[in-house]
Amino acid sequence: MDETRILMIDDDIKLSRLVREYLAPMGFAVDVVYDGRSGVDKAASGNYQAVILDVMLPVIDGFEVLKQIRAVSNVPVLMLTAMGDEADRIVGLEIGADDYLPKTFSTRELLARLRAVTRRAQLTGANTQNETEEVNFRGIYLNAATRQATVDGGPLPLTALEFDLLLCLLRAPGKVLSRDTLLDSVAGRSFDVFDRSIDVHISSLRRKLGDDPKNPRYIRTVRSVGYTFATEGDE
Repeated sequence: MDETRILMIDDDIKLSRLVREYLAPMGFAVDVVYDGRSGVDKAASGNYQAVILDVMLPVIDGFEVLKQIRAVSNVPVLMLTAMGDEADRIVGLEIGADDYLPKTFSTRELLARLRAVTRRAQLTGANTQNETEEVNFRGIYLNAATRQATVDGGPLPLTALEFDLLLCLLRAPGKVLSRDTLLDSVAGRSFDVFDRSIDVHISSLRRKLGDDPKNPRYIRTVRSVGYTFATEGDE
């Protein structure tokens, strides 16, 4: 079986070694770099199925590394945040991280998260090859094959997860989709019931669409349930 190539960007040498040794028997080949600049250069090579990225890095921090990676690649990025700091999680998800873990993570949790983000990326790649679906609804155009997205004729820059999330909503306008349904559809796994990352991604989508959460034109919140993409009559 082919190994899954992972890039780890973290200046903690001991932790990086432990992660590499743990993942090796699980089918993962882990390359490690210890500063942000080297991480950007390595990630841009396009030879990795996922990136494990620490927030606190020398030279340039993890958020800037993520921005520069996202400028050239949609490789899944799993961010490591100190003590699971909520502010770090929100910032990371808003600028394109696919998932996050506190640096107090267990190795089993890391393995599960890595498998989830790489599986979703593989499914996205397969859909890109086989899916010809186009959605054009209320000024928003999505092409599942080319991953092109526009709003009112202008470009709509989305992360891979945001694209899949918006596509899921647009496939069922007017239908209320629970957080679990959305997460299972776009991430391929069930999140803990207290995991609010779906709300962060919706917030980012709204901002890019110019949507006012208090008076939404597109994405409506259904309290305690989930979200729905509004039809004309629902605005």
